[in-house]
Amino acid sequence: MPVNLQKGQKVSLTKGNPGLKNVIVGLGWDVNQFDTGADFDLDAAAFLLSDSGKAASSDDFVFYGNLKHASGSVQHMGDNLTGVGDGDDEQIRIDLSLVPASITKIAFTVTIYEAEARRQNFGQVNNAFIRIYKEDTGEELLRYDLGEDFSIETAAVFGELYKHGEEWKFNAIGSGFQGGLAALCANFGVEVE
Repeated sequence: MPVNLQKGQKVSLTKGNPGLKNVIVGLGWDVNQFDTGADFDLDAAAFLLSDSGKAASSDDFVFYGNLKHASGSVQHMGDNLTGVGDGDDEQIRIDLSLVPASITKIAFTVTIYEAEARRQNFGQVNNAFIRIYKEDTGEELLRYDLGEDFSIETAAVFGELYKHGEEWKFNAIGSGFQGGLAALCANFGVEVE
């Protein structure tokens, strides 16, 4: 039975699942119900962070332009341009056994592609969620439905996996940013061109 999290809630992934290694982080949302004249293209990403809360380099930013971390621990499974259909819209595969020791957190974010040009924001997004499930069995471990907390934001941190001693835990964050991907990159110390 998956755990349904509330904003700010933390839960251990590995405590009740000893030996847990491969998980899929699924992110989803429903299609824009407002007519802004353009498809709603949301993009999931993962920032691999040290204790400082910052990425060591731009290589620690996994997204549609850099699909796999050099360690092999984090892999983006591809870009969905419209959000049409049920279930996950984008997925990120995590191999917990390959996460480098220097990485203590993996933050999962979603941004709206070309939000300003398309006049779109998270206030127009419905049913946004993040869920984590076992890759081998498909068993859902946890789910966090973001609700309707956003209005003018163009980027959001859905949640983060973090290491606490030998355990991997998940924190449901649900915080929004204005300024899209550039704002997130600045927040996590990734330089963008």
